[in-house]
Amino acid sequence: MRNYLESFDILSNEEIDLFESKVRYKNLKKGAFFIKEGETCNEVAFVVDGLFRSFYYSSSEEEVTYCFTFSDSFVSAYSSFLSQTKTVENIQALTSIDLLTISRDEILKLEQSSTNWLKLFKFIAEQEYIKLEKRIFLLQKETAEKRYRDLLANQPELLQMIPLNYLSSYLGISQRHLSRIRKSIWN
Repeated sequence: MRNYLESFDILSNEEIDLFESKVRYKNLKKGAFFIKEGETCNEVAFVVDGLFRSFYYSSSEEEVTYCFTFSDSFVSAYSSFLSQTKTVENIQALTSIDLLTISRDEILKLEQSSTNWLKLFKFIAEQEYIKLEKRIFLLQKETAEKRYRDLLANQPELLQMIPLNYLSSYLGISQRHLSRIRKSIWN
């Protein structure tokens, strides 16, 4: 986590030390939830090792996977965390996961202690917004085959680690359609 925070070149060593003193270690077993629909998010976690899937239920009660979170990144039900309202998302461990968590109260204290924290959190939020916008554009603009090829080129780890039913949901297609796409690409 320290290397990740240092990579932004915003925080001092003392500020990173302070952050590290505030985090708590947690381990989640495969299938466990970081947060479930209906709960209010009061923490952010840094994924030391493992893989999360974020999903919600459609109006027809189907699970819709919209995000995967890998090691060396932060995870949270961000809208719930900011607004302190109940979330509609579920964040579930696809593998055993080692986390470092920090409470909302501690983050608010950090923000008050230095403007560097505000700069860092703003930068991370901006990067997440850019990723979200890119995902929306891909879903609305490109074909399913193009979206799959984009994953092949940019996130091959998704294709190796994620069950096909979650991957097809993430791509917005049926498993059958995904199988046809994969077959046409590899033939």
